[in-house]
Amino acid sequence: MTYVVIDNCIACKYTDCVEVCPVDCFYEGENMLVIHPDECIDCGVCEPECPADAIRPDTEPDMDDWVEFNRKYSEKWPVIITKKDPLPDAESRDGEAGKREKYFSEEPGEGG
Repeated sequence: MTYVVIDNCIACKYTDCVEVCPVDCFYEGENMLVIHPDECIDCGVCEPECPADAIRPDTEPDMDDWVEFNRKYSEKWPVIITKKDPLPDAESRDGEAGKREKYFSEEPGEGG
């Protein structure tokens, strides 16, 4: 099992989760985070820390696509271990439908 970041992180990018991760398996894109599924130790401490409820175990239905999505971008983006401010429109975008199609950016974040 692993945990993955799903679409509700897009355009929010809360980073509360990165501070509690004991293995530093979060990676930062321009407007979201991902978890490297091969580095995650399945401890689950990140899931309750996410204000946008955007972290899920891969055992939930229909998570295969998100596992591969997280793997792909965690191999391209820099690791993030320090909490940062969320994106400016995070509150208003939280829970919005269709965020992957509307807002997702493949560009890396700064890391840190």
